[in-house]
Amino acid sequence: MSGVHPSAVIENGAVIGDGCVIGPFCLVGPDVVLGQGVVLKSHVVVTGDTHIGDETVVFPFAVIGEIPQDLKFGGEKTRLRIGKRNRIREHVTMNTGTAGGGGETRVGDDGLFMAGCHIAHDAQLGNRVIIVNSSAVAGHCIIEDDVIVGGLCGIHQFVRIGQGAIIGALSMVTNDVVPHGLVMGPRGKLDGLNLVGLKRKGVARADITALRAAFQMLKDGEGTFYDRAERLAGESDSAYVQQMVAFILGETDRNFLTPS
Repeated sequence: MSGVHPSAVIENGAVIGDGCVIGPFCLVGPDVVLGQGVVLKSHVVVTGDTHIGDETVVFPFAVIGEIPQDLKFGGEKTRLRIGKRNRIREHVTMNTGTAGGGGETRVGDDGLFMAGCHIAHDAQLGNRVIIVNSSAVAGHCIIEDDVIVGGLCGIHQFVRIGQGAIIGALSMVTNDVVPHGLVMGPRGKLDGLNLVGLKRKGVARADITALRAAFQMLKDGEGTFYDRAERLAGESDSAYVQQMVAFILGETDRNFLTPS
C-alpha cells in the first residue's frame, strides 16, 4: 500500500511502488516510476521519463526529471535513472539526458545530494557519491564511486572524477581528477591524495604507501604526465595504483589536473 496526500497530483500512467509516501502538493508525471518505499516529502516535482529506486527520500522543493538546460535540446525523449536509497535534499535539481549525450542521466545507489545542488544532463554518477550544498555537476560528467564534492563547487562539462576522490569547497574543477585525488583551490589543483577517505575505507597500509609513491612519481618523474603513468603500469602491483593508471590512460575529453 502507498500513502498519497490528497493535495498531491499523480498523473495517469505513473507507476507507484508499494510503501511509497507522497506528501502534500507533490507532482508526479505520467512517465515516472517510483520504486518501493520511495518518500516524496512535500512540494516535490518528479517529471519526465524518470525512475527512482527503492527507499530513496526526496525533500521539499526538489525538481527531478525536468528537461536539460541545453539550448540544443529539441524535445527528444530522454531519461533520468536514479538508484536506491538516495537522499535528495531541498531544492536539488536533476535533469534528463540529451540525444547527443547518450539520452540518459544516471545516478547510482546510496548517494547524498545536499540542498541546492544540480546534476545536469547526461552526467553519470556512481554509488555513495556525496554532492554538498549548492554544487553543480555539469553535463556529460562522470563521477565514480565514493566521490565527495564539497560545497559551492563547479564541475566542468565532460570532466571525469575518479573513485574515492575528494573536491574541497569552493573549487572549480576543469580537468579530470585521478582516483583518490585531493583537489583544492578556487581553480582546483591536484594537491595530494584523499588519505582520510582511504583510511576510513580500511585500505591496507601497503596500498596507501604505494599510492603515495605513485603520486610522487606522477609529480616529479621524468617525461610527460602520460609517460609517468605508463611507467607506473609496469612498476607497481597495487590494485589501487593500477586503478589510477587505467584511469589516466583511459579515454577522456579533458586534460588532467596534475600534481602541483
